[in-house]
Formats: sequence, C-alpha cells, structure tokens
Amino acid sequence: MRFIYLILFLFVFNWGNAQILNDSIAIKNIFNEVMAHSTAHDNLYVLCKRIGARLSGSLNAEKAVLATAKMLKAAGADTVYLQSCEVPHWVRGEKETGFVLLNNGKKQDLNLCALGNAVATEAKGVKGKVIEITSMHQLDSLGEKVIKGKIVFFNIPMNPTYLNTFKAYGESGVARWDGPSNAAKYGAIAAIVRSLASNADNYPHTGVLGYNDSFPKIPAVAISTNDANWLNNMIQQQGVKEIWFKTSSKMLPDVTSHNVIAEIRGTLHPEEIITVGGHLDSWDLAEGAQDDGAGCVQSIEVLRALQAIGYHPKRTIRVVMFMNEENGGRGGEAYLNQAKRLNEKHIFALESDEGGFTPRGFNCSMNQEKKEKLLKWKSLFYPYGIDRFEGNGSGSDIEQLSEVGAALCGLSPDSQRYFDYHHAANDIFENVSKRELDLGAFAMTALIYLVAENGL
Repeated sequence: MRFIYLILFLFVFNWGNAQILNDSIAIKNIFNEVMAHSTAHDNLYVLCKRIGARLSGSLNAEKAVLATAKMLKAAGADTVYLQSCEVPHWVRGEKETGFVLLNNGKKQDLNLCALGNAVATEAKGVKGKVIEITSMHQLDSLGEKVIKGKIVFFNIPMNPTYLNTFKAYGESGVARWDGPSNAAKYGAIAAIVRSLASNADNYPHTGVLGYNDSFPKIPAVAISTNDANWLNNMIQQQGVKEIWFKTSSKMLPDVTSHNVIAEIRGTLHPEEIITVGGHLDSWDLAEGAQDDGAGCVQSIEVLRALQAIGYHPKRTIRVVMFMNEENGGRGGEAYLNQAKRLNEKHIFALESDEGGFTPRGFNCSMNQEKKEKLLKWKSLFYPYGIDRFEGNGSGSDIEQLSEVGAALCGLSPDSQRYFDYHHAANDIFENVSKRELDLGAFAMTALIYLVAENGL
C-alpha cells in the first residue's frame, strides 16, 4: 500500500512539475510573440489619430466600434459581434472660459474645463465670491451661512505620500464626484474643483461628477493644478474679489451604442467564459490613449498573440471593448445583464484601465481558494519583472461580474505617471511607449493563457 501511495505521489508531483514547465515555455513563447510582432501600438494609432476622442454618444465613438470590430476580426477571432446599450449623450459645447478678478482690478485667466455631465452656466456666465474648501468636513462645518450665494473652490490635492497614486485619486476624487451637489445643498451657485493630477501642470483634468437629484444642479469646472496653487495663494493673501466662468455643456437624449465582443471558443470547456477587455469610450479633451485606448488594444493583442502561437484554449476567451465607462457604465451593465439572462458561466475576468505603463502585477478580487491557486503562478511572472499579486480591485466594467461567479483581476501598471495624462488634453498617442504597452499586453496574455489552460 505504501508503494502505491509513493507511486501516486510521484505521478502527481511529476505531472505538476511538467505542467509548470509547459506553462513556463508557453509564457516565454507568448513573450517573444508579443514583443516581436505586437499590433497593439499600430491599433492604438488608429484609435487616437484616425478617430480621436471617443465620448459616448459621439460619432467618433461609433467609428471606434466599427474600427475595433475590424481589428478583432484581423486578430483571428472565431466570431465578432456588437452588443447594444443605451448611453448618455453629453456634449461640452463651446470652449469654456473664466477668470479671477483681483482686488487690484487685474484679471487672471483660468485654465478650466467643465466636468463631465455638468450643466451649463447661464448665457452670461456665473459670477461670485469664492470660498476655498480643503476637505468635505470643512464644507459641512461652514454650512449655508457661509456657503450660500458663493462659488465653492474644492482645493483637495492628491496625497503625495501614497506610493499608489490610485489610492490618492480615490481619496481626493470625492470632491469631483460629490462636491458640486454637496455645495449646492448649502446654497452654492457653482463649483470649481482642483484637477486630480499627481503633478503640477497647466492642464485641467475633466471627469464625471454625480449630481444628487435632491439638490440644485450647479455648474462645475476643473482648473489646472498650477491654477489651483495660484488661486490658493491669492485667497490666502486676500487678493481675490470674485470669479467668473462660462460653460455651455448640455445633456442630450440617450443614444444607442455598442460593446464590441469577440470570442475564441474553448475546446474542452467552452461553457466556461474568460473575459478580457478595456473601455472604448474616452473623454472629449484628447485622444484617450492611456485612458483607455491602451487597455483596448492590449486586449485585442491577447487574442492575436494566442492565435499566433497556435494555442487552442480549453475555455472560451471573450475580448470585450466596453462602451460608456467614463460617464455612465452602461456597457458593463449590458454585458452583465446578458450574462444573467443567458445564465452564462463566467469564471474569470481581467480588465486593463490603468494606462499602458510598465506592468507591475495584478489587483485581485476573488475568494481565498481561487487566490491561492492564482498565487501559485506568481513565480512564472518573476522573470519578466511582474511580482505584485495583491490588493482588491479589478475594473469598473467587470467588477459586477462577481455576481455571476467570476474571479476578477485588473492589470496593475506602474502608476506614477498615469495622472499626468488622465482625463486631460495631453492624453495622446505620442505619450504612450510602445515597449511598455506591449509588456502590459504580454502580462495580460500570459494570465489569460494560464486560466484558459488550467482553470481557476
């Protein structure tokens, strides 16, 4: 009996080692294929330079739908199809203008832009005295007595002591999302928000706000970090008389748009679905290169690279270009609703929405049993400088797939430069490194291969 147990142990041990060796060889082949033949950078050029900004509801967004469907077919998908979803149609209108009137009579122009989904000012603009707020608690403590009739300036910088800039973004972002409605609750006539940027620059960074229907909807703009620092100094010196700005944005009726979905059907467990994707829409100020053209073309590269090395996945791999992540999340909702309606079996989902920078690892949201299995693959990524499998989080388009049983991961690139470009006019093709972009595509492809081959 002991001899039988020993034989079984050696068989399992050797089979496990053989599988690790096979996976290691496959991952090296994936690395060589992606780094030598990737089409991600070329596809990103098309999205950025031939199409450009792709805000939901726009003509460019629909051009991007057709373009990425074509890319996925060229990458070798078994099938490519469109999934409809109703999306918001917000338009910025004329370029925003604004200035600070100083007590000495001089005017200083502001680098500003309307926040996404914001209402416009009146045709003559909005003018008023300014109250600077450095925390949401301070806003509540001042209350209506101080706030009413004023323009509230939310000056809440991203915390520079956080190594992970996404943590700082999440903490300071409450001013952009909740600030305007919270200010309106106390009678504010407008809101100005310090841009969510890690470094000082002259670019206003837009992004969506969330109006609370219980309070008036007031105009809201972001100003650059350099302007925010200057305005803070002027306020501290009691040199500001009033602020004026004008916006002309408006919300039009919802329009029909689409997610783009492509599949490689699994050979052994085709009913088990693995999703990988990024969001196709972008803000209207730039080309959406880092956010999230990079994630889209990396996901397309996953499919192309696996086909190129001749891999036939045991489980179905589905690549999704999600629509409307930026100002509504309707694409992610449509994808989840279809999964529920068809009673699909989703086992894993991976999203890239943190830029095309050097990959450091993956954020993982799953139960402990699945996480322990995933961590056994960690050593396979060490030779490529990818060693962080930690934390929670994945991506806003896929996070709800946990409702249908999917384990979730988000590609985690180095985050130090992301908020230099996020939601700003400099998020352009030229600011994406081909090599870094391809490294991220490789990391995603390797992880998708491992789940497709071994399950999770």
